[in-house]
Amino acid sequence: MDSQPLIEHIPSLRRYARVLTGDAWAADDLVQDTLERACSKWRLWTVGSDLRAWLFTIMHNLFASQMRRTPPRATVPLEDVSNELRAVESGRDHGIDLQRCLLQLPEEQRAVLLLVTLEDLSYAEVAKVLGIPAGTVMSRLSRARARLHELMEGTAATANRPGLRRLK
Repeated sequence: MDSQPLIEHIPSLRRYARVLTGDAWAADDLVQDTLERACSKWRLWTVGSDLRAWLFTIMHNLFASQMRRTPPRATVPLEDVSNELRAVESGRDHGIDLQRCLLQLPEEQRAVLLLVTLEDLSYAEVAKVLGIPAGTVMSRLSRARARLHELMEGTAATANRPGLRRLK
C-alpha cells in the first residue's frame, strides 16, 4: 500500500478533528485512529473513488462512536453563560471566539458546517460522509450558519425573528 495518498489528507483531517473535538490532543488521537482504521480497512476503499470523503467518513464514524461511549458532561443552561458566549469587541480574538462559538453548535450542525465550508465538500459528498440525505445537509447547514451568526454577534436566538401570530 502506498501511503502518499493518505499523507496528503492529514492536514484536512487535523483541521476537521480539531474543530470536532475542540482539543488539540483529542484531535491528534482522532486523526491517528482514523489513519489506523483506514490502513487496516484499505481493501474496502474503491480505487477511483474519493479518498478524502472515505477518510472523513471513517473519522466521523469514529468520533460518533467515541461520543456514544463517553458519559455526557454536566450541562449548564445556555442562559446562565450567555454573556460568556458573546464575541469580544476587539478583532484580535476573533479566531478564538469563532472556535468557541463553533463548539457551542450541536455536533451534527458543526460537522455539516465544517465539511462544507472548511473542507469544501459538496452537499452530496457531505451527505455520503455523514450518511444523511442531501436535504438534511442543507437544512443543518442553514441552521448552523444562523446559530453561528447569532453566537458571534452576541444576539439572542429570537432577537431577529418575528413573534408568532395566531391565525384563524
